[in-house]
Order: sequence, then C-alpha cells, then structure tokens
Amino acid sequence: MKVLRKILYPLVIIYFLITSVRNILYDLKLIKSKSFNFPVICIGNLSVGGTGKTPMVEFLIRMLKNNYELAILSRGYGRKSKGFIISNSNSSTNCLGDEPFQIKKKFPSLSVAVDSNRTRGIQILKDLRPLTQIIILDDAFQHRRINPGISILLTVYNDLYSDDCLLPVGNLREPIIGSKRAQIIIVTKCPEDLSSSKKQIIEKKLNLGQNQKLFFSSIFYESKICSNQKTKPLSSLINKNFTLVTGIANSKPLVNHLRALNFKFQHLEFPDHHQFSRNELNLISSEKIILTTEKDFSRLNLVEHESLFYIPIKTKIHLQEKFENEIRIFLENFAF
Repeated sequence: MKVLRKILYPLVIIYFLITSVRNILYDLKLIKSKSFNFPVICIGNLSVGGTGKTPMVEFLIRMLKNNYELAILSRGYGRKSKGFIISNSNSSTNCLGDEPFQIKKKFPSLSVAVDSNRTRGIQILKDLRPLTQIIILDDAFQHRRINPGISILLTVYNDLYSDDCLLPVGNLREPIIGSKRAQIIIVTKCPEDLSSSKKQIIEKKLNLGQNQKLFFSSIFYESKICSNQKTKPLSSLINKNFTLVTGIANSKPLVNHLRALNFKFQHLEFPDHHQFSRNELNLISSEKIILTTEKDFSRLNLVEHESLFYIPIKTKIHLQEKFENEIRIFLENFAF
C-alpha cells in the first residue's frame, strides 16, 4: 500500500493544482457564481461518499416542511436519465437515482428534482414550482457555479477530512482549505455519548474559521423494519437467520449495530450505488429473509420477495435546538 501511494502521489499534486486553481478563480470572481434572492441550502462534503448527506437532508425536510414550501435538487447519481427531471408518482431509481427516489418516497408531497447542472436545475424548478420558498441542494459543495445562501459541510467522526488526503491517494475531492466556504460543519456518525473533551479535540483538528459553527450528530436505526406492505419490530428477527444486503459507501455502522444486538446474519456487501444484475437479484431472492438499507431497498424492490425489509435510519444532532436556531437566523434574511 505504501509503495502504491508513492506511485500515485504525483497525481495528488496534479489534482491539487487543478482543484486549487479552479477554487481560486471562483474566489477571485474571475469565474462567476450565481446567487439567488431566496434561501438555497447546500449539503455536501469534501470526501467521496458515506458522510450521511441523505439523512441530513431528511432532517432539514422534517424541520422545515410544515412552515415552508420546500424543493430538493440533486445530481441524481447513478440514474439512467439525462438533463432535468422532476419527480412524479411514476418516478423510479432509474430516472431519479437512489437518494432522490428515497426522499420522494418518504415525502411524496415534496418537489424532488435532479439535474447535474444545478444552476439550470434551480431556475427550472422555480419556473415549474413558483411557490417554492427554499431549495435544498444535495451533494453540491463542489458545484461552485452556485453561491448558496448557506453551506453545511459534513465529515465523519472516525474519518475526518483533516486526517485525509486528496484523490487518488485519499478520498478528498478538493483541498482541506475548501472547508472554509462552509458556514456550518457537522461531524456525523458520532457516538451518542461523545464527551466534551473529545469534541474539543476534534474542533482543534478541524481548525475552524472565526465565523464557522461546529455541530456533532449521531445516526440511529429505528427499532422497526419495513417493507412495501408491512412494518414489523426489529426484534422479530431475533433467533432468525437472515441475509443483510448493502450497496452503500460504508456499511460498518449498520453491521456493528446489528451485531451489538446479537442478531445472526450473513452479509452480502456490494459497492455504493451498485446496480444489481439479474443473477445477483436471483441469488438474493433465494434467501429466506432479507434485510437492507433504505437506499438499497428501492433497487432491490425488483425482487419479488415477501420477506424483503429495510431498516429506517435518522440523524440526531447534538444541541439540536442551537442548530435549528442557526438555520432560522439564516432564513430571517429573506422575506417570505
């Protein structure tokens, strides 16, 4: 591994120069970013995948949906469609991608759209849904053509961006200094009992700017499992052998959670956003009981199986009231 890193290191330097020059051009306004006269909230990260963006988007939806007209705009990673697509009752993962489809299924009245060109996507969204008051951008931190009203940057507790390196040796999409563009940084997937002293150590490692706010969050799995037809207690799997199927960036938290509850299962692990082949679906469907993630459920739903379930996941923000107040202060800058 060390030899491989030495071989790839020249590519890191090239990647650093390219991304740094690009950011400098935007910072100096030599390349223009578009701003909007309504709230645009950007959720993103510096690293490749697995930081908990979708649960964070869902947290904001739950927080804001009763008081504002919301819309979600995503790139729609892994979709088979092109250009701008807005969801409807016939939408699928093929046209929206995994995460937008999951959000639409969970919040059916919400406007969910996908477009790799976020500037165009926002403009079309506002034309189609003129009553929209707030647009939440999913995974758009590196999309510098847009100047969002507020950026929320996520980094994982046991894989902080301050400990990482640029692609292709590490997992960072851009240099660490890019984190300074965020107004709020959230350390995700923390232990719920994370001590104040540990939080202080992390804050020091992240080297926040004077006006940046730091929060910590934990994920928790609900005590139920769901299918299209029914919901059952997670405890119903006790003393039953089942198969866990995952195609996400980091399945360790879920695996550890299930093992901590002393469940007996085998784990079929696939890459993030994996498109299951017919042979793989046939193999999976031969299992007696199948448990998967919310994101994977939409793709595995092609399997005709009466015991295919997913386990819901949510984000819990430490000092949640303080975080929500930061969002409210931001929204007070706009007239609704």
